[in-house]
Amino acid sequence: MRAAVVDRYGPPEVVRVAEVARPVPRAGEVLVRVEAVAVTSADARIRGARFPSGFGVFARLAFGVVRPRRKVLGGAFSGVVVESAAEGFTAGDEVSGMTGVRFGAHAEYVAVSAARVARKPAAVRHDDAAALLFGGGTALHYLRDKGSLAAGMSVLVNGASGAVGTNAVQLAKYFGAAVTGVTSARNADLVRGLGADHVIDYADGGLVRTTDRFDLVLDTVGTLSIASGRRLLTDRGRLLLAVAGLGDTIRARGNVAAGPAPERAADFAFLLDLAAQAKIVAVIDATYGLDDVVTAYKRVDSGRKVGNIVLRPARNPPETP
Repeated sequence: MRAAVVDRYGPPEVVRVAEVARPVPRAGEVLVRVEAVAVTSADARIRGARFPSGFGVFARLAFGVVRPRRKVLGGAFSGVVVESAAEGFTAGDEVSGMTGVRFGAHAEYVAVSAARVARKPAAVRHDDAAALLFGGGTALHYLRDKGSLAAGMSVLVNGASGAVGTNAVQLAKYFGAAVTGVTSARNADLVRGLGADHVIDYADGGLVRTTDRFDLVLDTVGTLSIASGRRLLTDRGRLLLAVAGLGDTIRARGNVAAGPAPERAADFAFLLDLAAQAKIVAVIDATYGLDDVVTAYKRVDSGRKVGNIVLRPARNPPETP
């Protein structure tokens, strides 16, 4: 099968498309033909060995000291089961899921634990499903689980046009919150269209000048410190750092939460059901074929993508503008 292979850390050009062995599902796993897979900031960080401040040594020990231990990246995918070694799934089932630290989904096929997939509703496209899970799962975990989001709360989403942010704005509105999104002026209309009641332009210093206070502040891009984030909170507010360096992660206690988001099939099913009901939408910046994986990574690295980048591992799919 064909896959995007990363033999060494570096810029997007280190990624190459090569023939690799098709995985064989072990007991409890399904083999999925990958119809769509996201290229995420997490993939880009590992490929480029650009880890949050303080995490470099630990990340290298986890992912590979001198070169990536997992040569095929990609975690959030959607596709069709072609072989099952797990109860409850058979060939032909459409599923979506995440692979965890095994990665492997930037390929035509991926073997994954059945506990890490959910059935994809027919009303949801594979592209949209793959785009939802990474950012949607993170946003859901922080807002609902760590933030105890409830109707009537005020929520600030810093980085509201990214993969996590676009989902966070929509989920906060779904749960009944008043939402303020921080983004660039060029993405303000998008963020308002996703449900934000107010938009702050980060480029003109609006976040620094604001006197508003929020029950939840979710930082999806890592530009808030504990000190600067707490300044934005109400007396009982909570700061949620989805991206943080080692220092802030260690100091996250009391009204501050940080750390990785779990990958749970129940959360995938929840998000996919919302998408099937058109209560949230997947925001996709562009869709590429596997042969254009370097271009996809360049777009992620640019810092200008809106929402998600999606790969279709099938040969020569059309590219979206």
